[in-house]
Amino acid sequence: MGQIHDIEKLTDSKFVNLYHINATSVHNTPVSYFVASRAKSIEQMKIKTRENTPDGVIIYSLYGEKRDKVVLVRQYRYTIGDYIYEFPAGLVEPDEEFHEGAVREMHEETGLKFTPLKVNPAFEKPYFTTIGMTDESCATVYGYAEGEISKDAQEDSEEIEVVLADREEVKRILKEENVAIMCAYQLMHFLQDDEPFAFLKKEL
Repeated sequence: MGQIHDIEKLTDSKFVNLYHINATSVHNTPVSYFVASRAKSIEQMKIKTRENTPDGVIIYSLYGEKRDKVVLVRQYRYTIGDYIYEFPAGLVEPDEEFHEGAVREMHEETGLKFTPLKVNPAFEKPYFTTIGMTDESCATVYGYAEGEISKDAQEDSEEIEVVLADREEVKRILKEENVAIMCAYQLMHFLQDDEPFAFLKKEL
């Protein structure tokens, strides 16, 4: 196991910060590593707390009377200079329970009312997103959405189009569009499973 010597905070931003880690690898070679983190301070980083609390939520939601559509957002992302299809998602506020955060984020991004499902904790525990670059982890919340789409609660910095996709549209999106990987894998299940949430009822 490598040995970490010190960590330096390089930025002071609201949503994400860059940290520099000086370490020695298991092969006794020097390591200079950069980590993006939602943490506001070195003490709050997961490398220090050793606690995997969710920084954000990803919302896999079905829509419609037959629950045959999935709620997606087509969002412009500066990281690629293009649009990408994702599930509605967002950061969990301090002291906010992550299911409550999912309800809030769904309303803010889409205008829809979201009702989370109660599932085995293993399906919704926070998992790491891109561990080679960041200590960020997100919990996936599953459920059903209803209501009318609205952009009224979206932030001015967001460029989001809400998409209610049936299976044919999901097929097209997976073949032709940029798709976030965590969304893509779930959409593959959505295409193949008669009951998309059936796997949530299985024991792990």
